[in-house]
Amino acid sequence: MKKNHALHGSASFSPLNATVFPYDAPNPRGYVKTHGAISGARLKVAVRSMCSLALFPLPRLGGQVTLYEANNELVWGNSTECNEKQHWTPPSLHFPRETLKPHSCPESSSKAAFLDHRDTLWMRSAGAWRDAGLAGLLDEITNSSEEVPKWLTLSSGCVLALLRWMSSFHCSLFPHLTLSGEDMVAEFSQVLGWSDSAIRSFAWHPHTDKFAVALLDDSIKIYNSKSAITPTLKHRLQRSVSAMQWKPLCASTLAVACHTCLLIWHVDPNSLSTRPSSGCAQVLTHPGHSPVTSIAWSPSGSLLVSASPVDTAMMVWNVAAEICVPLQRVGGGGVTNLSWSPDGSRLLAATPSALFRVWETKMWTCERWPCLKGRCQSGCWSPDGSRLLFCVQGGTVIYALTFSDMTGGPKSAAVVADLSETTFSEPDGDLIVGGEVQSLAWDPTGERLAVLLKGNAESSIHSAIIAVFKTRSSPIFELLPCGFVKGEAGTEPRLMQFQPHFQHGALLTVCWSNGRISHVPFYFVVFSVRASPHGQGRGCAGVVGEEVDEGSGEFSRGSGRWDTAAGVWDHPGISAQASE
Repeated sequence: MKKNHALHGSASFSPLNATVFPYDAPNPRGYVKTHGAISGARLKVAVRSMCSLALFPLPRLGGQVTLYEANNELVWGNSTECNEKQHWTPPSLHFPRETLKPHSCPESSSKAAFLDHRDTLWMRSAGAWRDAGLAGLLDEITNSSEEVPKWLTLSSGCVLALLRWMSSFHCSLFPHLTLSGEDMVAEFSQVLGWSDSAIRSFAWHPHTDKFAVALLDDSIKIYNSKSAITPTLKHRLQRSVSAMQWKPLCASTLAVACHTCLLIWHVDPNSLSTRPSSGCAQVLTHPGHSPVTSIAWSPSGSLLVSASPVDTAMMVWNVAAEICVPLQRVGGGGVTNLSWSPDGSRLLAATPSALFRVWETKMWTCERWPCLKGRCQSGCWSPDGSRLLFCVQGGTVIYALTFSDMTGGPKSAAVVADLSETTFSEPDGDLIVGGEVQSLAWDPTGERLAVLLKGNAESSIHSAIIAVFKTRSSPIFELLPCGFVKGEAGTEPRLMQFQPHFQHGALLTVCWSNGRISHVPFYFVVFSVRASPHGQGRGCAGVVGEEVDEGSGEFSRGSGRWDTAAGVWDHPGISAQASE
């Protein structure tokens, strides 16, 4: 069962927030009606103001970096001040690219030097079938005209020409199929500049202070706050690592997306070994399912889903049994990016074309969302799984889809943020921020949204940067400006991820172009409020610098301060502490 929806373009509505309604829907009060043709359908468009980068505070120049957020403001300083002011101890690591040696070529490239050219035709044919399938077999027979009958050579040549014509036609529909395996991973990776990045993937553990780092040399290092030992994972099939994810509700299982397979590492957290053997890794493969560019565990950890841009089916794995069930739909040309909602009810599956799907995971049916401008570049879910934020390739806006069990799936996508290029002028010079989005990350409390903006590699004043929004869901969903996360001079962010269980707000881990990993805390209170003297406690979710009115439930600006040393929100009349 599939539902088709149309996704509205954004260019003509910037910098306004456009929500698309079916043509026969009633007009919400205060909204302006316009009419347009989108994918052949007549629509009503509701327009209201929305957040843009022009509303953000001025980013600092002169080599200062973002240290942390407190009292609703980002604090800037020198990189040497980070450890002193953050009051947080995950290791700030540095992996210089010069110390990492990438694999210069795939294993198959050196095979010709060791082939025995006196092999019989049948042995060479068997090898060609194994390495390149039917096309390789026909090519070998066509080039062996002295050893086979003439009619067989001509027949093989004709069939090979037909296969090549069909392949070229298919590639004209889906140009990404002409890319090499590494280029394909770089094209669809959530990492900016994956090919030359020293850090190719990063994964926080969902429950403990532990993370994994995949490096340019295809090694994976695991850092644990409770252990001084740093295991290094290596495997002969661990090439072109594009994604990693820890299994939920499990301390030791790490899934790794590689060029030709999936590796499931089982690393004993109590082991004293710094180099676990390759026997600790399960190898999961499926014909035609490589390179693997995205993986996603279900929140319960019972299922693992993998995706490849060359395979129109995504694989749902039972890892323990090492079996998979393909979920295939016509259209899209493959699957590039996966994201499972935190409540486990839905799964986002992006494709290389201007189309993405949202699967519901009870009956495994999907809703089909065609995009007018480009493919879905990145997406992230709200903590309750009711809202999906996403962006499209080449676009400068963030869209939102809201799901409800009462009304079913959404009928339209709303534009919630404008990321068009904005110029900030300072005495030290101009700085341009905004443009196309590389990736999105929403912290587990639902209070902060990080957006990695690509920038322009050819411009020295328009480098990649991270814009952070404050998010609210009540009484209406909206994004509010927070500030920019900026690193040392000459560096750009390549990858970012929120720690899943930071106790004092949100912790954003950023991997930089110089191989450094830093952690930027955002101190605010997700209220676990102590009982008042009258015996009536107040419990709610709030943002630092705000309190909640008991009668109306609305937010109001407060005058308190966040004590970074004690982890306490100090506010007149309210005693609140970050939940432990």
